[in-house]
Amino acid sequence: MSCGPQGQKEEKGQTPATVQAEKEQAFKFWTWITADKQRTDESYTEEFRKYRDNGLDAVLINTNTDPGLLARLTPLAREEGLEVHAWIMAMNRPGDSVALQHPEWYAVSREGKSCFDHRPYVDYYQWLCPTRPESRGHVLELVEGLAEVEGVASVHLDYIRYSDIFLPVGLLPKYDLEQETELPEFDFCYCDACVAEFEKIHHKNPREMENPAIDMEWKQFRLNKVRDVVNDAYEIAHKHGKILTAAVFPYPEMADHMVRQRWDKWDVDVVLPMIYHSFYNEETDWIGFATKQGVEDLKYKDTQLHTGIYVPEMSADELKKAIHYARDNGAKGAAFFDGPALTDEQLEVIKETSETL
Repeated sequence: MSCGPQGQKEEKGQTPATVQAEKEQAFKFWTWITADKQRTDESYTEEFRKYRDNGLDAVLINTNTDPGLLARLTPLAREEGLEVHAWIMAMNRPGDSVALQHPEWYAVSREGKSCFDHRPYVDYYQWLCPTRPESRGHVLELVEGLAEVEGVASVHLDYIRYSDIFLPVGLLPKYDLEQETELPEFDFCYCDACVAEFEKIHHKNPREMENPAIDMEWKQFRLNKVRDVVNDAYEIAHKHGKILTAAVFPYPEMADHMVRQRWDKWDVDVVLPMIYHSFYNEETDWIGFATKQGVEDLKYKDTQLHTGIYVPEMSADELKKAIHYARDNGAKGAAFFDGPALTDEQLEVIKETSETL
């Protein structure tokens, strides 16, 4: 991790692994941001300094998998004492110019509709198949490009899953949906590659199942396909002296149910579960509950858990409670979505808390 005692900038010459080892026992604060290459270096320096001055330790930067932009911003953030993580939208690749040249790479619903031209929920849901060698290879090539950037501490996988079979309950009214069962239009992936490989192993065709939701081999097949992409990304990141981090659903059993994501089975160094309580119509203390579930599921692994918190509409007092719920239930840090949404009052809470934890 990039900082020593609060306020101390990273020493020149330290590697991400060295700095991380020095501070792995401290409670860490992160934030996600999305980069805009049109912005000036001066504006980014000002933003990074604001985060550092208010107790933040790390930024997870989405550059739309542009290694050049990441290489430009990384030294600016590190100069201000922040650790940098390369945030990538992994299996969901909206507007990916390479993937769009290969319609067969996209995930296919049980209805038989491809994310290439029929996107579930929202237009930016353009999911690739994690089984097909070409589509997974493309994602892993992007991971490698980010891992090669000097000074980056990790590659940070987001959307490392299938499309939502169940949306968070608090979001259902927005889409005028009821989801009491696994609906065919939201159930992925039934492409030719997935069906052929599964049928070769298990001698049955998921397209012909009367109720595929209760077939455990079919479910496990898909969980394993996501796991395999993560484990390959882990090897790539470590080959380049980086760690692997991931944004995941609140706790493993819930992630399994909602998006075919069993992250306690992965090779990954740090998970940042997005415990966005308002999405689930839960109260602030649910952050503690979900954190504890994840920590317990990881107790026999080396993976750290840092709780993701959704800051819009949270008061400063609620944010303070959320941070303490996370820490008191075993989290090693807290990450805030997202940096630009943090108010002055919330930043003051983070600063004060960083000085006491």
